[in-house]
Amino acid sequence: MADKIYGIMAEFDTPTQLVDAANRVREAGFKKTDAFSPFPLHEIDEALGIKRSILPYMIFASGITGLLGGLGLVYFVHVIDYPIIVGGRPHFSLPAFIPPMYELTILFSAAMAVFGMLFLNGLPAPYHPVFNVPRFALATREKFFLLIEAKDELYDYEKTRAFMEGLGGQEVFDVPE
Repeated sequence: MADKIYGIMAEFDTPTQLVDAANRVREAGFKKTDAFSPFPLHEIDEALGIKRSILPYMIFASGITGLLGGLGLVYFVHVIDYPIIVGGRPHFSLPAFIPPMYELTILFSAAMAVFGMLFLNGLPAPYHPVFNVPRFALATREKFFLLIEAKDELYDYEKTRAFMEGLGGQEVFDVPE
């Protein structure tokens, strides 16, 4: 059974218990952990040692790419490919180029925000092994769960289960694959 297990999960009644348990798990050195809550807990990221996402940097880079791509596009069209003087303005008239540059900046940034978030979150993922635990359905209503995955370097079934039972949770579950 121990080699067909995804991890060990503990159930808690309050968000304070979950955050305290997550702090103890991080202090014990576990890295492959996750927490589940019916509402967002902003302090859980720090408690589990989760680093900031690189998504804002990816969005900024794609926005700059859109801006430069828009500038390159309108420059190529109006100066190189089809140079026509309109209304006596020069071929490279920056004020006329601002709207397409702005729109491509927004388009590239929004697309990166959506698809980058999906990629970094590993979505779509219609199945996760925690769904095999019957009480996990309460994670959307009233209970809080903390998981240590079997892939963790410090994971030893007996020691990890005893550690999770010592966290003061209501119940500890084996999460089958």
